[in-house]
Amino acid sequence: MLKRRPIVLPPDGGRSYPMDRISAVFKADGGETQDRYSVSEWWLEPDTTGPGAHSHDAEDEVFYVVAGTMSFLVDDEWVDAVAGSFILVPAGVTHDFENRGTVRAGVLNFSTPGGFEVKMPSISEWFRANPAGSTGRSPGLAG
Repeated sequence: MLKRRPIVLPPDGGRSYPMDRISAVFKADGGETQDRYSVSEWWLEPDTTGPGAHSHDAEDEVFYVVAGTMSFLVDDEWVDAVAGSFILVPAGVTHDFENRGTVRAGVLNFSTPGGFEVKMPSISEWFRANPAGSTGRSPGLAG
């Protein structure tokens, strides 16, 4: 077993994946965690859709809202989660998230086991080619 090293990052530190109105910053994953888990921040600009409803066959996901209000689809129910909210999505459960608010919103995400992060370059590339849209649900942001 390889000895793991401590990781200390400044704010905004990590591997960044800009995706137009969405950004992800991976803090620890892969070899750093021996593929046990990954830790990332996800930020959505106001009135921005997320990745779309999906599920993961093997990964449980934990979300902790750090700023703003993020709307989460968990199974078939949408929930508005304010800063400080905790969401656990077990493997196989359909989920999504979006920012329906008027300020930037962010979540800290833990995915276990690790391995999801290897998909991020292609996910980031896809979102740059297909930018996230408007939720159409943000009060005060009607165009």
